[in-house]
Amino acid sequence: MIYTILLQSGNRILGQGDGRQSIYLWMITVKHKAQHQPLKLDHIYAGDCIEVLRSLPEGSVDLIFADPPYNLQLQNTLLRPNLTVVDAVDDAWDQFDDFAAYDRFTHDWLSACRRVLKDTGTLWVIGSYHNIYRVGAILQDLGYWILNDVVWVKSNPLPQFKGVRFTNAHETLIWCKKSQAQKRYTFNYQAMKQMNEAKQMRSDWLIPLCRGKERLSVNGQKVHATQKPEALLYRVILSSSNPGDVILDPFFGTGTSGAVARKLGRHYIGIERDPAYIEAAAARLAAIDPASVDPAALGSTPNPRSIPRIAFGVLLEQGLLLPGQTLYFDGQREVSATVLADGSLRLVDGTRGSIHQLGTHLSGLPSCNGWDHWSYEDGDGRLQVIDTLRQRLRRSR
Repeated sequence: MIYTILLQSGNRILGQGDGRQSIYLWMITVKHKAQHQPLKLDHIYAGDCIEVLRSLPEGSVDLIFADPPYNLQLQNTLLRPNLTVVDAVDDAWDQFDDFAAYDRFTHDWLSACRRVLKDTGTLWVIGSYHNIYRVGAILQDLGYWILNDVVWVKSNPLPQFKGVRFTNAHETLIWCKKSQAQKRYTFNYQAMKQMNEAKQMRSDWLIPLCRGKERLSVNGQKVHATQKPEALLYRVILSSSNPGDVILDPFFGTGTSGAVARKLGRHYIGIERDPAYIEAAAARLAAIDPASVDPAALGSTPNPRSIPRIAFGVLLEQGLLLPGQTLYFDGQREVSATVLADGSLRLVDGTRGSIHQLGTHLSGLPSCNGWDHWSYEDGDGRLQVIDTLRQRLRRSR
């Protein structure tokens, strides 16, 4: 923040271009560093998100999930074919005078988020066709770099009651890092792959709307019109943060992001201005005991590329295999090779190479991971893949 102080002599204020030797005007510029309050973990800040964000320490959070107003621009009451009223999103927090007002609001909260995000952090924002394209453009204007857009496909969407266009059956999430130059950020690829039955997690997520017992209600009325399902936040938080990380949600609502963060061993920071939402979120979070979860169960799925490499020859050095020992390919005793002292293998026809080279040669495939295809005979005469020896060696280190 910069203050400019004007000092004058008498009743005249003269600029620097006045030409007189006597200076009547001095411009004193004072830089005032905003005072930021200490970060409160596992806490809901009550107030306007932009004001609260500006009060938080710079570079203090690992992940931001934002579910901002969608600016649905509803003009009239929405009726079902039987003339009953649809409980649509008509809250004051979703109403803006025009697109320009919404864009200013979006620019301001995204700017404030970028300041508090660590240089290794990422941001997720969710929206519908009403706002997500405007949000995406502003993200890029501010310097964020988009990593993915993810489509949340609702398995149980609300119907299009008037029958004048397609049923809105999805919402879009944008996942981005702080800048194009940012080298490091968290993405737990292996965990997502494991959740998807050992296949790469795709960018289309089929998840039902929040309904039933998960939907918070008071006297039969839902507390929040757009409460998100925990399953959606589970993927967001598990994929792009680690245990102990700080997750910030500037539009906390009923606290879905905080509930999932708490269950996954992360810290949450929520910002919310509606007292009713804060009350509901606080009760929801108080009912979750993070101490009941074994910390060992929260660790990320190991990435094979990050595990220290062990060469095949080390098995010989450690005496787990011996020179002259026979290995068998793909569990077939008819196809074998002899282990040589230098860690290479030799086929019956004299062909030599590494476990990978000879595996590729025998399989006819473009490549072959020899650790999974060559087997040795254990003391009981059973064939065991050689990777079991590598894993034994890793556990002993």
